[in-house]
Amino acid sequence: MIQKNNMQSGPPIGGREREILTAIVETFIASGEPVGSRTLARANREGLSPATIRNVMADLADAGFLEQPHTSAGRVPTSEAYRYYVEQLTGKAHLSHEDENIIQDSLHGVADVQEFMERTSHVLSLISHNVGVAVAVGGPKNALEHVYFSRLAEQKVLAVVVTRSGLVRDRVLRLDLSQTDLDAAARFINENFRGWTMDAMRSELARRLEQERSEYDRLMTSVEQLYRQGALAAEDTAQTVFVEGAANLVAGEQDRHRLQELLKTLEEKQKVVELLGAYLDAKQEAVRVVIGLDQALPSMRNFVLIGAPARVGGEVMGSLAVIGPTRMDYQHTITAVSYIARLFDKLLNESE
Repeated sequence: MIQKNNMQSGPPIGGREREILTAIVETFIASGEPVGSRTLARANREGLSPATIRNVMADLADAGFLEQPHTSAGRVPTSEAYRYYVEQLTGKAHLSHEDENIIQDSLHGVADVQEFMERTSHVLSLISHNVGVAVAVGGPKNALEHVYFSRLAEQKVLAVVVTRSGLVRDRVLRLDLSQTDLDAAARFINENFRGWTMDAMRSELARRLEQERSEYDRLMTSVEQLYRQGALAAEDTAQTVFVEGAANLVAGEQDRHRLQELLKTLEEKQKVVELLGAYLDAKQEAVRVVIGLDQALPSMRNFVLIGAPARVGGEVMGSLAVIGPTRMDYQHTITAVSYIARLFDKLLNESE
């Protein structure tokens, strides 16, 4: 299932125009060369003459679906044409066995969100020949599975937090607590807060520590010290961004200045997060195709995002997407993104 771009496409066109526009888009995606009427006439099943096709192409150009490069007699699709083309896709295509095997092999043995997302960015780049992006999101949906504390040395404690989404975070704290006290604190947190979201747990802990200040015992003193030192902090796991395949843009982008802007954007992980956040809605159930990303980032005007949220049991754990130029294999990429999003839910549910 495909969720279309929210931008309106041009005026409605008839069956013959639709067939010829589809042929132009698919021919240009395959060849990268402007498409002429003779090329289409040779491949046309209805036996339309080059003159008839030329007239239809002129109408499509007037409607804003085609443009003509200065040095060529052929035409190339506009962003409007790509939007119209995507709207005609049924979403019923299947991945090739080769692609399924690549994905299955790449994601085999994955047991947590971080690893899945890292591998996903790679396999999406590999299959689409564009940029693969994956963002693992912590935030309010990140429920606690368990904590573990270990005394490493004097004034050194290792704090490990594992969430139900599979995220694991560890940090070393400057604390002087015995292993007995650390075990008791971990047991208290695990027994009282397992399944709580991280934000809710920290809020409740702060409330209890304040409320029970006059009734401190050894356990609560240990819990407070761990809490104050940031053992349960989650700011560094809020979002982890994986981007792979930026080199794929180098071959297709002729404008050196624009290429530098694009690469700089992809290097700044927060901009990547903002880009996906601007176009991918956690409530969406389908793959979304957005043609022209300049509303979020001007440097991405002639680029496309094909993405979907990544869920485990209905909870959004992140998002995955392909970013590339408007001339890309839409059906192939949409199918790959959809397949991996479904696989995310299946594999991560099985690993719990």
